[in-house]
Amino acid sequence: MRPGWVLRLAAICGYGLLLAPAVLVCAISFSAGDFLNFPPPGLSFRWYAALVSNAELMAALRNSAVLAALVAVIALLAGGPAAYAIARLEFPGRSAMAAFLAAPLLLPTLVLGLALLLALQPVKLAATWPGLVLAHAMVAIPFAVRIMTTAFGAVPQDLEEAAWTLGATPFQAALRVTLPLAAPGAIAAGALCFLVSFDETVISLFLVGPRLSTLPVEMFRYAENRTDPLVAALAMTLIVVALAVVLLVERLVGFTRAVGRN
Repeated sequence: MRPGWVLRLAAICGYGLLLAPAVLVCAISFSAGDFLNFPPPGLSFRWYAALVSNAELMAALRNSAVLAALVAVIALLAGGPAAYAIARLEFPGRSAMAAFLAAPLLLPTLVLGLALLLALQPVKLAATWPGLVLAHAMVAIPFAVRIMTTAFGAVPQDLEEAAWTLGATPFQAALRVTLPLAAPGAIAAGALCFLVSFDETVISLFLVGPRLSTLPVEMFRYAENRTDPLVAALAMTLIVVALAVVLLVERLVGFTRAVGRN
């Protein structure tokens, strides 16, 4: 049954409401003026040029990209075996383990940031790469576990059992049969973990230092002291990066296949 005109109109209004802020930011990012105002007095690429020439923001961008890549790899390495155990194995406490791994998502990031600062400061890991990686991984691993649990659960158990009858050990069957079939879910989980870390602001505010900062933190500090359209150009750049990652995952594996649905 095709949707009626009322449902279509509601969908158009919903999309318009969601996309309106991005359209506004895009227009302001090309402003020729010196302040954040709409409509812009003229169109120019001056603020994108200023963004590229800003050494602090570019250094923070490199830090965020490297940090997000490390967090994505760690989240997959740590979350993959846990997701497999939850999806495939029967053992006491499986539900408790799943709930424990999802616990960081239930706490406000403000609480997590303060707790991580109090825990990492005594061991001198605050404002360090290991501390930031650990903190971001704590938030990213639950996403990896959730997506990969669905991906592993979508792989028929019969395929592993067939590998067992042909002489494969359970570990070999999981590594050579289940994992390749669940690879689209791993790609999607890695992409999502990358974006989660790249966009993390609140926890990073507690843990960064004068010599190590991330792009969202530098963006927050810049917006505190200035009101020029450079921050809009930076926001538009982040939107394009997120969109590029999503489109890459869609191009490679497709979202439906990535989450393991038929």
